[in-house]
Amino acid sequence: MTVPHDVVLSQVNVLDSSIAYREAGDPDAPIALFLHGNPTSSYIWRNIIPLVAPTMHCIAPDLIGFGQSGKPDIAYRFVDHVRYLDAFLDAVGISSAYVIAQDWGSALAFHLAAGRPKFVRGLAFMEFIRPMPGWEDFHPSMRETFQRFRTPGVGEKMILEDNLFIEAVLPGGIARKLTDAEMAVYRTPFPTPQSRRPVWRFPKELPIAGEPKDVYAIMEDAHRALAQSTYPKLLFAGNPGAMAAPAFAKSFAKGLKNCRFVQLDSGIHYLQEDHAQVIGATINGWLMGLGVGAEHRLAS
Repeated sequence: MTVPHDVVLSQVNVLDSSIAYREAGDPDAPIALFLHGNPTSSYIWRNIIPLVAPTMHCIAPDLIGFGQSGKPDIAYRFVDHVRYLDAFLDAVGISSAYVIAQDWGSALAFHLAAGRPKFVRGLAFMEFIRPMPGWEDFHPSMRETFQRFRTPGVGEKMILEDNLFIEAVLPGGIARKLTDAEMAVYRTPFPTPQSRRPVWRFPKELPIAGEPKDVYAIMEDAHRALAQSTYPKLLFAGNPGAMAAPAFAKSFAKGLKNCRFVQLDSGIHYLQEDHAQVIGATINGWLMGLGVGAEHRLAS
């Protein structure tokens, strides 16, 4: 099940810019909020949303600087994304949701849950951000590349000038080969070095070995809150995975309360591109099993 590649998204004014978002399902149904990571957009959820929309009111924003959202003159630090996401949620009137997240979307989800305990009613996540005590915790095959991304002068050339994150990291994190049309959608928001600054900033924000200090502390707090939380959780792991290898992901899930673990038979980092059908159907079944939207479905 697919949607056209050139969908023009709805826009809402947020702070000094605008946020674009996908929307599907009955507006009266409970909300499923989809949060993407780097360097993607809500487009990565395009084949998952139709499988969840029969049960939920699905909303998937493009993070500020990504997809069809605006590119204001900001630093694009994690705290900037927090500000714009909070403003987006207020602008569209979302006071609680079941959150589905990957990569930096997971960091935003964890932080949101820690700061607004009543907001997150359930969380499905994959390939998630966590504070790593040292670089040995980072995926071995990408460790040197990401260390270079964080090196002044070197990272700028690799990401801003050579567009390496779009042209190499993204397809390298997907087991199948993206079509030319799919790659075109991912390339479109980032035609120039200046436009790629949001992509460049995120690797520098990864909480590794205590740096950057503020993001590391935020993620430590968010993960403490996650461990203490009792809302239902669903964790997907790829094989071999990237940020969360199967053994680590399974152990992580066991350390959480009310968490179901799903091991996919393949997948690296952008699991949505390899397993949309399984992920979408599993999330929808999980939500229905929780009784989410049951009254709404009966009423309709």
